[in-house]
Order: sequence, then C-alpha cells, then structure tokens
Amino acid sequence: MSDQFSELEEKHIQFIQCQHLFFVGTAGHEGSVNLSPKGMDSLWVKNKNEVVWLNLTGSGNETAAHIADCNRMTIMFCSFDKQPMIMRLYGQAEVIHPYDDEWREYVSSYGGPVGARQFFRLEIDRVITSCGYAVPYYDFKEDRQTLSKWSEKKGKEGIQAYWHEKNQRSFDGLPTDILPVKEGSE
Repeated sequence: MSDQFSELEEKHIQFIQCQHLFFVGTAGHEGSVNLSPKGMDSLWVKNKNEVVWLNLTGSGNETAAHIADCNRMTIMFCSFDKQPMIMRLYGQAEVIHPYDDEWREYVSSYGGPVGARQFFRLEIDRVITSCGYAVPYYDFKEDRQTLSKWSEKKGKEGIQAYWHEKNQRSFDGLPTDILPVKEGSE
C-alpha cells in the first residue's frame, strides 16, 4: 500500500503545504533515536529534492547533535482530515547555525524569530507515501504561542545563555555545535 518516488511531485508539495504538524527523526551512530514533533509553519519546500525547516530553541538539541554525527534524517507528515495519507521524506541533512555564512540568507528567505536556533536543510533522496488509514481524525485549532512568548521574554541574550547552559550536548552527550568554536579552544 505504499508508493516510492525519487523526488517530490506537485501533489506531495500541496500535501506538505496543508500540514500543521510534522515529525523529524534522527539518530547518531550510537545512542538514542530521536523523534520530534514540529509545527508553527516552520517548514518550506525549496524544490522537488529539498526542504528547509527552522528549529526553534527548546529543552533539548538532539537533532543538531545527531546530524553533526550522522546526517541521516526522516521527516514524516500524516493527514488527520478526510483524505488519509502518510508521507515520509528520507535524505541527508545539513545544519545551518546562526554563526554560519548562510544564516543571513536563510533568515531573509524564511524569517528568524528571537528563538531561532538552526535551520535544517534536507536533501531528499526518497519519498514514500502510504495509506494512513489507521491515523485518527483531528481538527487543527491553532498554533501554541507559548514558545514564541517564552523566547521573546528571554530576548536574544537570554536565548544565547540558555543555549550555553542547556543546548550544547545531546541527552547522549553528543556535541550540538550550537555555539561557535573559539580559536585556541581546541
């Protein structure tokens, strides 16, 4: 009941644009597998083989640590409305940090609120769709504003202090590269 594609087709792009929620799966070479729900209109289709999503500051930074260790990523969407479908995007991911040269280009293209932590670029090598018949119906009410309000209250300096305290290592101890390496510190 599944179909495979080497790139996104127009119907896939339209499906992605209608979703309010997606899930990101990553794993390092060792340690835990991480699966994170994402929302807040933070994913964009760049072209048929590439998506970009904005990662906001949160309690952990597993995705960045995993991509630094092993750049595999899966993004999953599932329909909660009348037309059932599950779609997974498989590929190789890259992290763009605020100190990277590309950061300004990404912020100007996609935006970057106070809590913006990284952009992830996924180069898609496989798209798989399946029925989604067992996914329940849910109605989207609205995005939560809690994270945005928390980030705005902390401000840029408070966010960077939070990164320093809470976001430098994954739960398994892998480095996240959230802060730039200072010369002479290695």
